[in-house]
Amino acid sequence: MGYLNSVFSSTSQFSADDTPVSGGGLSQNGKFSYGYASSPGKRSSMEDFYETRIDGVDGEIVGLFGVFDGHGGARAAEYVKQNLFSNLIKHPKFISDTKSAIGLYFLCSCFELFNQFTSYLFWILLSTADAYSHTDSEFLKSENNQNRDAGSTASTAILVGDRLLVANVGDSRAVICRGGDAIAVSRDHKPDQTDERQRIEDAGGFVMWAGTWRVGGVLAVSRAFGDRLLKQFVVADPEIQEQKVDSSLEFLILASDGLWDVVTNEEAVAMVKPIQEPEAGAKRLMQEACQRGSGDNITIVVVRFLANQEASAPGSCD
Repeated sequence: MGYLNSVFSSTSQFSADDTPVSGGGLSQNGKFSYGYASSPGKRSSMEDFYETRIDGVDGEIVGLFGVFDGHGGARAAEYVKQNLFSNLIKHPKFISDTKSAIGLYFLCSCFELFNQFTSYLFWILLSTADAYSHTDSEFLKSENNQNRDAGSTASTAILVGDRLLVANVGDSRAVICRGGDAIAVSRDHKPDQTDERQRIEDAGGFVMWAGTWRVGGVLAVSRAFGDRLLKQFVVADPEIQEQKVDSSLEFLILASDGLWDVVTNEEAVAMVKPIQEPEAGAKRLMQEACQRGSGDNITIVVVRFLANQEASAPGSCD
């Protein structure tokens, strides 16, 4: 993917020979478990990063999970991995502040968000967009002395209470299993999508075919962090989807396009269904992508929701 030429927290550091890595964990409240697997695949260099992080925020156990697929080198993906969730957690409006947010509470009333928990959720949604923009801006400032442009996708999931917020930039993808069905909860940001192409052209850019559809004939995604020379057209604005965590929601898959290029959403869900241990599920998907000839780095995070597993009905994912 990318250019035509191109606090419990996991780390995404690879050994000198970039061998595959995997791992996982369980939340302190026992409500979710997670696993990850990552491999350079057929590539000679590794530009994928991931993050699996659990934080306590105002008495809530918050899970933060992300897959970051770099292009033009690993700089952008590594920067986003190291900074995005920290920026989100420390955002002044991550937890609602009445005195500083009176005007926005009026906006909340328009959406009938009067109670404290939904106001808290509203602030998470607002802060996510702000944290993305801030992280992108800070990365671009750090790039002033670089000769080569670098960028990264970000497919992220924020789990708080019974809410799952998926925020996506680029063509890494998030898929859930709900009631036995595979459901994409993000869309791939590609330059040939009607609305993305229109946005790019309205900003003075163009989209052309060069092996695939590319912004300016160069970049195969229409949204990304970084990409300084294309920033007017390639934005880091996330699209956010919200899902309720209930007895029908079994697991979440976040993955870079090294998986999705060769495995469909339905196939990925079917492979993970019978595997209760998330790390084993992530490794299964990584191995399948390799066997099918994926030509890209492959990184996968699987999150299983545990609170209602005993109540799983026939036809559900378990």
